[in-house]
Amino acid sequence: MPFSAIQTYLKTARIDGWLIHDFRGSNAILARVLPHPENRRRFTTRRVGLFVPAAGRATLLVNPLDAGQFSPPHVSPVLAAAVDRRMYISWRDLHGELARLVGGAGSGRIAMEYAPGCTLPVVSTVDAGTVELLRSLGAEVVSSADLIQVSIARWSERAVAQHGRDSAVVNAIKDEAFAMIRGALAAGRTITERDVQMLIQRRFVESNLEFPDGPIVAVNAHAGDPHFEPSLTNPSPIGRGDWVLIDMWARAARAANADGTFERDEELVYSDITWTGFCGRPADCPARCREVFDGVRDARDAALALAQSSWKSGSPAQGWQLDDAARNVLIARGLETAVRHRTGHSLSPGPMVHGLGMNLDNLETRDTRRMLPGIGFTIEPGAYLPDEVVAGALGGVEGFGVRNEINVYVDPVKGPVVTSEMQTEPVWCA
Repeated sequence: MPFSAIQTYLKTARIDGWLIHDFRGSNAILARVLPHPENRRRFTTRRVGLFVPAAGRATLLVNPLDAGQFSPPHVSPVLAAAVDRRMYISWRDLHGELARLVGGAGSGRIAMEYAPGCTLPVVSTVDAGTVELLRSLGAEVVSSADLIQVSIARWSERAVAQHGRDSAVVNAIKDEAFAMIRGALAAGRTITERDVQMLIQRRFVESNLEFPDGPIVAVNAHAGDPHFEPSLTNPSPIGRGDWVLIDMWARAARAANADGTFERDEELVYSDITWTGFCGRPADCPARCREVFDGVRDARDAALALAQSSWKSGSPAQGWQLDDAARNVLIARGLETAVRHRTGHSLSPGPMVHGLGMNLDNLETRDTRRMLPGIGFTIEPGAYLPDEVVAGALGGVEGFGVRNEINVYVDPVKGPVVTSEMQTEPVWCA
């Protein structure tokens, strides 16, 4: 049954049904629950609603003009056979069909892409008018946040295996990037942020990895900008005594099948890591850089420790709690004003590096989603000090930043498992 995981959750949460409402591509969730077999975009012109009840068959409300977009070959035969279709032409027809669905759904507790007070903007994408319409029909509208996690943010076995392979390759390319810096400095050759970025991009392509943008290669004060991009025409050089941050993300462009063939697969998940290094020996590193590095590393470890301990206790943490665990370490180290973003983001199947599941966030939003089995996320606390000048044996660093990013998969049996390498000290490029 294509919707078995959804219906199991609906029953557990005492929700009568999930209505996924879309207008001209306004709701990306519909395309993930009813995907095109070739991952093509659908071009619909009228409102569409997929209703998955807690028990029974799913129903698609669709205008005849768009009905063909949800028939084979635009949807798999298995999914098409699992969904009943009801056609509407007028708005009165649509309202009547919605009323029948809501009226036949027990108490009328209906999940939608909605979050009270827009507390989770990544989830709250249905317009207020549509929510008002459902309420006028007798529905109690609740959030679909955790339904999204159990349905489209959960990793498949294939995704878990491929992510492990991709993570090993991404880590090896990261090592090559720092080795390139080390070799250039030893030979007295000029090397720039862009040179290192181009190496990583080239090695991604050679390794059958895709990446939508990036990576970030940032020296000194540039590392103090979380979303810095190296200049294509005037990139900064990397020299002895400099601080370097590398943030890189990629996933397999094609996945391996059991028969040895390869095909594109939107079940795959990105490997997303950030490491920092110093262009010199440990003894040459400014004490302040090492102090901040240690604080960020310890913040990462605090979030991971809470994730693992909460799983073992039988009460998995929520995203905001994991964020607090990391940020409280940074605050205790005097780095509160250096925090520029949440502690981590979802890693989920699909084309987006930042996924659709739980984020580690009590800064930008208060993410109350639970750490459910089968999902993934990054832990990447950062401290950014672009204006802080620190002295060092090799001349000092004029501004810097530290981010330490790992990937975590919540194994249904083992709980949170780190799937990437964990950096414990700066990379020494000497």
